[in-house]
Amino acid sequence: MLASSLLDNFRTEHQDDQANKVDKYLHHFQLSDKILMDLSIQFRREMDKGLCRDTNPTAAVKMLPTFVCSTPDGTEQGEFLALNLGGSNFRVLLVKVMANGKQEVEMENQIYAIPEDLMRGSGSELFDHVADCLANFLEKLGIKDKKLPLGFTFSFPCQQTKLDESVLVSWTKSFKANGVEGKDVVSLLRKSIKKRGDFDVDILAVINDTVGTMMTCGYDDHHCEIGLIVGTGTNACYMEHMRNLDLLDGDEGRMCVNTEWGAFGDDGSLEDLRTDIDREIDAGSLNPGKQLFEKMIGGLYMGELVRLILLRMTKDKLLFQGKTTAELLTTGSFNTSYIYSIENEKDDEGLASAEKVLRGLGLDPSGEDCIATQRVCQIVSTRAAHLCAATLGAVLRQIRDNKAAEKLRTTIGVDGSIYKNHPEFSRRLHKMVRRLVPDCDVRFLQSPCGSGKGAAMVTAVAYRLATQHAERQRVLDTLRLSREKLLEVKKRMSEEMLRGLSKQTHEQASVKMLPSFVRDTPDGTEHGDFLALDIGGSSFRVLLVRVKSGKRHNVDMHQKIYSIPQETMQGTGEELFSHIVYCIADFLEYMGMKGASLPLGFTFSFPCYQSKLDQGILLRWTKGFKASGCEGQDVLTLLKDAVHRSQEFDLNFVAVVNDTVGTMMTCSYEDPECEVGLIVGTGTNACFMEEMQNIEVVEGDDGRMCVNMEWGAFGDNGELDDFCTEFDRIVDNCSNNPGKQRYEKMISGMYLGEIVRNVLIEFTDKGLLFRGKMSERLKTRGIFETKFLAQIESDRLAMRQVRSILQHLGLTSSTCDDSVLVKEVCSVVARRAAQLCGAGLAAVVDKIRQNRNLNQLSITVGVDGTLYKTHPHFSSIMQETLQDLAPQCQVTFHKSEDGSGKGAALITAVACRMKSEGQH
Repeated sequence: MLASSLLDNFRTEHQDDQANKVDKYLHHFQLSDKILMDLSIQFRREMDKGLCRDTNPTAAVKMLPTFVCSTPDGTEQGEFLALNLGGSNFRVLLVKVMANGKQEVEMENQIYAIPEDLMRGSGSELFDHVADCLANFLEKLGIKDKKLPLGFTFSFPCQQTKLDESVLVSWTKSFKANGVEGKDVVSLLRKSIKKRGDFDVDILAVINDTVGTMMTCGYDDHHCEIGLIVGTGTNACYMEHMRNLDLLDGDEGRMCVNTEWGAFGDDGSLEDLRTDIDREIDAGSLNPGKQLFEKMIGGLYMGELVRLILLRMTKDKLLFQGKTTAELLTTGSFNTSYIYSIENEKDDEGLASAEKVLRGLGLDPSGEDCIATQRVCQIVSTRAAHLCAATLGAVLRQIRDNKAAEKLRTTIGVDGSIYKNHPEFSRRLHKMVRRLVPDCDVRFLQSPCGSGKGAAMVTAVAYRLATQHAERQRVLDTLRLSREKLLEVKKRMSEEMLRGLSKQTHEQASVKMLPSFVRDTPDGTEHGDFLALDIGGSSFRVLLVRVKSGKRHNVDMHQKIYSIPQETMQGTGEELFSHIVYCIADFLEYMGMKGASLPLGFTFSFPCYQSKLDQGILLRWTKGFKASGCEGQDVLTLLKDAVHRSQEFDLNFVAVVNDTVGTMMTCSYEDPECEVGLIVGTGTNACFMEEMQNIEVVEGDDGRMCVNMEWGAFGDNGELDDFCTEFDRIVDNCSNNPGKQRYEKMISGMYLGEIVRNVLIEFTDKGLLFRGKMSERLKTRGIFETKFLAQIESDRLAMRQVRSILQHLGLTSSTCDDSVLVKEVCSVVARRAAQLCGAGLAAVVDKIRQNRNLNQLSITVGVDGTLYKTHPHFSSIMQETLQDLAPQCQVTFHKSEDGSGKGAALITAVACRMKSEGQH
């Protein structure tokens, strides 16, 4: 027993001694973690070069776009054909993807030979042969009459311009068929199929084998976004963000990039790592100076690397007593598969394999020679695994940074003879990847039947996307408005405006065209101190506005915000207005103006009927107010009474104003051409200076008066019914005022988020979004805020903003494709809102132009509201629409800063000026 143990120890020490000698001899082949990390960083720079339009032409790592923009999501189903052409044999497959929730795939396939004369003959004959074999396969299965989608794996260097178009750059692997290089191989195949005329297929995709591997594994694991091949050659692909793909237009979503990393180092960047043996391999290859990285890893070269090392060590008298043989001197005599058996995890079996291989090469190896040969194999295959890990680490960091994730969880689909058959390669690769990128949780998934099934999966995904896209567009088209429809909206708005102005039809009109009794805009001569009160919610503002005559823009403002307690909002009117007066007194004291008597403008943003400038009859409370004794009363009288009760100060009550009119007045103070006011915020409204002769509900024909359109109610008489979608009807039915404010519900901030939410629910129910999985939060009314539309459409940060919003909505497993679609929905809904607003505004400015008998009108619109100000595209789309529908009007937009408060003061200033001038 003791003797056996001593013998084992002696053998182990003897083996270690031999291994150390080899390690010393091959120290250049053994790469430290630091060298590998530097290499990984260097490869990341090479990736950037390949992605950038300016540096791509000279980049060694080409980073080719594949036009595969989505991985499988598990909902794919149907029958798909696949054609796998990459050598002297090719496969035809029928892949049935089941829709039973178990993600099962059934496959039938047949291998066909390509005669050598066709490989080197005419291209048209080659593709005719492929078409004949395809026909034979379909006939055998009895499906020749079906037109099935087909995916084509074509493993030759190609330049792809779209998913179903791939131009052959050059033949490899003994193929030399003429008339194919520089041509689209899909077109050539289609032509051959059409020539036969007895069957048809729908060629949806052409891919390379690496992409096929990623897609095959992606069907089983939805986290799979990297494909890796380590076989005869090596390559990788991964899902890259479009914004980084400088070679193509568009920056939304993702696309699979074929790195072609085998060419890493072809520009000389790997010279420090390459050894004399690597240079010798390259010099003796079919393509010297090309695919240098691949030649350090791939199975085509690994056995030859070992042979050259053994030969060199023999010449240096370190092996085989310095005696070579004719076999050892023969290129290619040491097959890569020998390495698999020599590196057997059971050392004794591995050494026995080494002896057998070496004897097969005519050598007479000693035990030491076998140990040394085993160690050479280990060093060469370990270097290959570690080089692969370094480049894979760069790809993983790129994906992690794209997602701005602290820790990345992802899956790598792998295929290739070395990865599958070498007993230790995969373990060494996995271990080094985890050492180089510890912040990435990586699963390696071996592809069972790579590129053939992969081509079918790419086709299945393309087919699913095309079907889903068509269905989604059908739904979204209901929210898209043609120019004809927008012209019809403009026409109907014009008609409703006339009905609102006419005494006869005013009561029935949806657009009420309420007189505001504001008769003029500022002319710059206004001056004095004015008090403004701005009430429209649970907090209100008191402002002191100092207007200096002469120059425009000469206004000083001081303001203070006060809150209204809930019990006061819902108590008595007396309590409410007493509280407001108490706050005004506090403000005057704060400004050192206690006891002053100032003209007051009152912005009161609740529905009111006005019969003069200084009177506003409250029609009904909204926004949570319920103070008793106010509805049907003049709010200025209620305020006057409260001031009299306090006996602390006196005020000159000049004007009650709504916020839209206030916005117009604020802007017209800075731009005299401003005669239209527009609000697009929580709600929407417009006002404009109308000719008195057209306002039949007010006495007098001279001059102009600002008309508060209350256009949010346009459509309440059915004028918009044929433009409303099922989503508009749902939003209206669930609102506090069904059937009312229909135009506003298609445009304003209070409702756009709800429209989007209902579209997302529809898409999810139909399985067109979020893989058909609904989150409970998405079902909550009001959860999709309108501010999300602005944030989502402003998003240029790799959809990060979109993803964080979707996570807030409980959609934690949403994909990049989901984010792109959510953005499209937001864009369509916001675009329609802006176009409807533009159409309404076109009716307003054209009316003003016609009122004045002008061929061309130049006018300014004063605008306020959060939607207009914060949404990145609303204003430009609205302006484009307006310009298109009212080409004879040159319209400038002026954003109002602090519209309604300052506006009330300016209306008061204009009224005081007109009074002093003796006007009414």
